[in-house]
Amino acid sequence: MEEPRYGRTQQQVSREHVSEAVPQQRQAERAETAPATREPRPSGWLGWVMFAGIGMIILGCFQALMGLVGLLHRGFYIITPNNLAVPVNFTAWGWFHIAIGVIVFLAGLAIMSGKTWGRVVGITLAAIQAFVNFAWLPAYPIWSAIIIAFDVLVIYALAVHGKEMKAFSRAGMP
Repeated sequence: MEEPRYGRTQQQVSREHVSEAVPQQRQAERAETAPATREPRPSGWLGWVMFAGIGMIILGCFQALMGLVGLLHRGFYIITPNNLAVPVNFTAWGWFHIAIGVIVFLAGLAIMSGKTWGRVVGITLAAIQAFVNFAWLPAYPIWSAIIIAFDVLVIYALAVHGKEMKAFSRAGMP
């Protein structure tokens, strides 16, 4: 029997309907079985990750500066080396601060480029840096407290919203 509007038989119309439905079903099946590996889209929280990356770059510079002060101007600090939470001399402490400052700086650069290893290193180093500054607290209390608070913000931003930077970097945005 011919369909009056199109001049085609009912059989032709039903074959076309089936052939159109099959690709849609296959796409739906693929979508259901595809692994959920999509990266999160950048959101307003991306600013926190950028804050963490830039903050780590700045903190790395400050940490290295703190180490240089420990090496070059020992009378600058309020307390003597024996009264620190961890008794060491200012020379060893200065070199340690310089080394951790350089590593934190490089991790900040990796975070800004969206590298996963940068996030892991960033979280680890921010935690270590907070601990180091806790030990440094008696020598320079205000500065150490500021660095510890900043480290806590960096850890939060990287742990909660770090994947957004990766998606932002891959999207080719500046």
